[in-house]
Amino acid sequence: MQSKLPNIGTSIFTVMSQLAAKHNAINLGQGFPDFPMSAELIECVNKAMQSGGNQYAHTNGVPLLRERLAEKIKYLYDVNINPETNITITPGGTYSIFCAFSTIIQPGDEVIIFEPAYDSYIPNIVFNGGIVVPIELEFPDYTIPWDKVKDKVKAAITPKTKAILVNTPHNPTGRVFTKDDILILQEIVLSNNLYLISDEVYEHLIYDNKQHETVMKYPDLFARTFVCFSFGKTYHCTGWKLGYCIAPENIMKEYRKVHQFNAFGCDTPKQIAIAEYMTNKEAYLSIGAMYQEKRDYLRGLLDNTKFVRLPSSGSYFESYRYDTISDEPDTVFAERLVREFGIAVVPMSAFYQKSTDHKVIRLCFAKVKETLDAAAACLQKVH
Repeated sequence: MQSKLPNIGTSIFTVMSQLAAKHNAINLGQGFPDFPMSAELIECVNKAMQSGGNQYAHTNGVPLLRERLAEKIKYLYDVNINPETNITITPGGTYSIFCAFSTIIQPGDEVIIFEPAYDSYIPNIVFNGGIVVPIELEFPDYTIPWDKVKDKVKAAITPKTKAILVNTPHNPTGRVFTKDDILILQEIVLSNNLYLISDEVYEHLIYDNKQHETVMKYPDLFARTFVCFSFGKTYHCTGWKLGYCIAPENIMKEYRKVHQFNAFGCDTPKQIAIAEYMTNKEAYLSIGAMYQEKRDYLRGLLDNTKFVRLPSSGSYFESYRYDTISDEPDTVFAERLVREFGIAVVPMSAFYQKSTDHKVIRLCFAKVKETLDAAAACLQKVH
């Protein structure tokens, strides 16, 4: 067999989780909560199943769920989205992004991404016959210094450039886009007739009084954009693998052609349940404060260590430099943390196409206090 992904190995999250299991280590590597999801939402699923909601849902998603999402977007961002023509429910945010790439990429098309980047992006592009054009965020702040990067982006654009992918709040760094970022991005996309894929799965996990700048608030930019979201991040149910894509009608029609012959549809009772649960606005409005408390708690535990924090204002990740502790490659250092100290993290080089190594590890703080206490106790011993 000729591999369609010849240079892609096992996901770093799987590798580190397997190591954590092998060594009985605390896992701050893979991003998932270790606390229960809402009992009320679970009951909504039970109710949906007992009421007969167990057959195929509409390929575009349960109509009531799409209606509730449109209502939520209007409430949060004052943007009018048509639930019938603009929203498709998907089996997870990662699938939503893959389906967007599959819709627009032809063999040889180039896609600009910013690194470090979530590890599914590059395989998604390559699988669809595209060519990845990476541009590095400015270390150590992971900002986009547009006075430099704008020129880099413009220099990277060729007649083959099809799209740009952005992610805010950003995984793995936790950086949050500003309005200025979006406006500059808009000018680049429109002036070069590109598509935009906007990964906004952490839209509610924003801290330090920052606001989420969804691309949907910018009509000219949204006209060329697929915006991807995740219910798992919002409702602490990552194992449900449910998300959604929002796009203008003309490009959503093409997106749905790909979707209907791939997943076709998604888990019916969970869609019904989320639609019912979404009337509880506090469930998504309160999670930013909850996760910020966890982030700050872990910060306090690590303040007296030799790890140097690279501040995060979004997602449920924060990164730390270890160059004052060791000059080992980050992959070697991360593996040693598992074996010798019983703590699993993710090396930041895994999020670069060429494995750029700044001696940084990423931690997930979506954990109960006891897990964070135990993890910090391990990290406090590192020298």
